[in-house]
Amino acid sequence: MGKVDDLDVKILSELAKDASISVPKLSKKINVNASVVYSRIKRLVKKNLIKKFTIVINDEAMGFNVKALTGINMDSKLRDNVLNELFKIPEVREVSEVTGRFDILVTMNAHSLDEMHQIISEKIGRIEGIQKTETFIEMRKTVRDLGYSASK
Repeated sequence: MGKVDDLDVKILSELAKDASISVPKLSKKINVNASVVYSRIKRLVKKNLIKKFTIVINDEAMGFNVKALTGINMDSKLRDNVLNELFKIPEVREVSEVTGRFDILVTMNAHSLDEMHQIISEKIGRIEGIQKTETFIEMRKTVRDLGYSASK
């Protein structure tokens, strides 16, 4: 993976906060020459420390006011079918295969509780291979700021 120094950490931390920041603004913010910042970013991408630059969509502004995490138990012989069918549901945002009492956790967004109920009961609940679901409605979310530090 290669060594990550304090400058790399500063660049990664600032990009994690705002990936749209221009190189000149970033260089001014961390007090480093723009050409150095540019070459460091290219190196971080090449070394796969930066996988991609992306955006975070404001789900509430888009009308998605209900978020849920659904734990699913499934027939392991039908795993591929379950995963394929889940990703056909537009409201499904993430699917994680996990250890513990569930086989997978599914993160979903919906416009209302009624719509979430419909997604779970009429779409997810009818997928062949799903044996049991348990849904947790998100009431509030607090996201931790990414505090990267250089490995010593």
